Amino acid sequence: MERATRRGLASSGHHNQNYVLPLTEPEARLLGREPGTSVTVRIRRLEALPVVIRTWDNEDEILGAVKGILPHVPQCLAKGAGFAIHSYVEGVPLSSVCGNGKPLDTLLIRALAGLLAQMAQVRRSTLPPLPTGWPRNDTDSQGFLRKLAYLADQQIRQPNWTDFGGLFAALGIPEDALIRLAERTPVMARRPYSLLHADLHRDNLIVSYGGHPPLICVDWELATYGDPLHDLATHLVRMRYPTHQWPEVIEAWEMAMRRIRPAAVNGLTKDLGHYLAFERAQSVFPDVMRAARSLEESFSQKSLDEATAEVSRALEAAAIPLRLRSVPGPQEIERALFRWLASRRDPDGAVPVRAFGWQADRRLPLSPDFPAEAVRDALASEGAAPAGRVFKGTTHLNTVVQVPGAGLSVVVRRRLPEVPSGEPRFLSEHAVLRAIEEAPVAVAAPRALALGETYPDDGFAIHTYVGPRDMDRPPNHPVNGLLPHEADGLVDQLCALTRVDYRQLDPLACERGFYRWLKSQLIRLVRELPRKTQQLARQLGLPDADRLDQILSRQEVSHREQSLLHGDLNPWNLVRRDGSDALTIIDWEMALIGDPLYDLVRHMHLTPTRPEIRDRMFSRWERRLPSEYTRDWREDWQAYRRLEIVRSAYIDLDRIVTGASLDAPNVRRAVDSYAVTLAVASGSLGLPLRFTANPYLARALV
Repeated sequence: MERATRRGLASSGHHNQNYVLPLTEPEARLLGREPGTSVTVRIRRLEALPVVIRTWDNEDEILGAVKGILPHVPQCLAKGAGFAIHSYVEGVPLSSVCGNGKPLDTLLIRALAGLLAQMAQVRRSTLPPLPTGWPRNDTDSQGFLRKLAYLADQQIRQPNWTDFGGLFAALGIPEDALIRLAERTPVMARRPYSLLHADLHRDNLIVSYGGHPPLICVDWELATYGDPLHDLATHLVRMRYPTHQWPEVIEAWEMAMRRIRPAAVNGLTKDLGHYLAFERAQSVFPDVMRAARSLEESFSQKSLDEATAEVSRALEAAAIPLRLRSVPGPQEIERALFRWLASRRDPDGAVPVRAFGWQADRRLPLSPDFPAEAVRDALASEGAAPAGRVFKGTTHLNTVVQVPGAGLSVVVRRRLPEVPSGEPRFLSEHAVLRAIEEAPVAVAAPRALALGETYPDDGFAIHTYVGPRDMDRPPNHPVNGLLPHEADGLVDQLCALTRVDYRQLDPLACERGFYRWLKSQLIRLVRELPRKTQQLARQLGLPDADRLDQILSRQEVSHREQSLLHGDLNPWNLVRRDGSDALTIIDWEMALIGDPLYDLVRHMHLTPTRPEIRDRMFSRWERRLPSEYTRDWREDWQAYRRLEIVRSAYIDLDRIVTGASLDAPNVRRAVDSYAVTLAVASGSLGLPLRFTANPYLARALV
């Protein structure tokens, strides 16, 4: 075998390396062949990722079963630990004479269809035993497709999740994506099972020199037994036919199959799409992993661009079948791939050292307990974090890592590129957190530890992590509303914020007219919405910016003393800490200076709040603050509530139209209840609820 590997490499696939060599006389005698006969030595690549579904372990048994129907397929002459010797098929791979994307001649298409149909003649009794759990009914198409989805999860996703789970989470692919796909398997027509090649692409088709037969299938290790429509679907996708040839291929397959097994074409038109969707869905996992691994083999900006393009293509193809709420743009994909790579490569290796460095932002000096070495350790661990420690919000990707040298668990926050910022930001989050840390007030918030940028132009912030001590448990958020003691604690923290010196954050903060300023920000937001969102808003009866300004200008509120506000107290920005009754407030990126009543009212708008909890919070808030912060709140709180309801009607509609930030749980909950939001907003503006002239659009929104 060692001598064989020196003779020359014929081809290298994802799973095997294939070497072609002529047999010497002793070898030929052992194998029962003539001296000089060429054979193919197949060596399993031990380093290969598990990225395929396997039904059987022994390819030689499959080849033996196929021989009676397709006599020209390779035959296994001998095998040992990790290798097999096959008879050599004379000819050239189809890929070398007609590459991916090129159209095939009609005669070749018919020959291919004939090959796929002939496989239906292989008797099940000649095949190896099927694994346990295989559908018992040999015509159960739905059961077979469901089994494929479960196998893809078991054999592809699960073995690779430790190494790649964090990358998939950063790309927006949930851990249970394939399980959910299996659960959604539709009812399909029944078709008799048959042997399937399951990997029939141009590299696995040999064009024979003699032309009899014209095409020969090789590489049968992924063969399976099930619905023949699956073989057609994988063939269509993996052959990379030009789109215009798909109907011709499907028609040729149908004609060939009708001659051999007519029942196999039952429901072809309706059911083929389900198998195509599965092929695109499961392919996102091997495609992403191979793209990432390719960067380990050779890194340059060119290879990073190529890997980014491949991942983008795979995500776009899988988005609909996996029901991904959004697909990241090229810049976000590029950064996620690079962070994954940076966590695995030695800075002294092939990747430029500058790629592993970081540039500190001088606006935030490092703390003595978190020096530059700790920052590097945190960044080096970021790309290797498991999926359960990667959290995607509306505008940030948050990754939790342990920094042993600093004795801290921290969260690395990256702003998501190509994501609309949505509502405006007025203060720098790091400055707000430093001001809270330095003020003698009882506000539970993370500490800002570092601020900077890494390659490629990827800004970051590092904060202390405030989730569970066991980092493999997700943070616990009060998504269904606050408990009484939590409501008390949050009110106390909001009161404490009034004692933070906000002038160091915004020396020009307006002392009066906060409500008018807030209203003007809402009007500006509506005016700057994308054209499609404005069109749909008009159809739903929401006023344009000018009309909204007229309606909202009818109300004013009293002046109250200003303070630092969090600005976005939704449940996912509140964390229940282990061993503490207090909530920690995170994500201060929307902090602003203004009326403290607004923070409390916005929290109640964003969080399910029972009337008794609402009354409890208002009462405690009024008792704990001096009157200059609370005067006339009973008359004014509904004005802020109306602003927030109206704001949600526009912002949530824009998210529905653009698909922005739909991965974030607070956004998902908001858009899922949009019909209610729209009705309440219309009522608060004194406008009739006018869904649209199109009743189907109304039903879609409900």
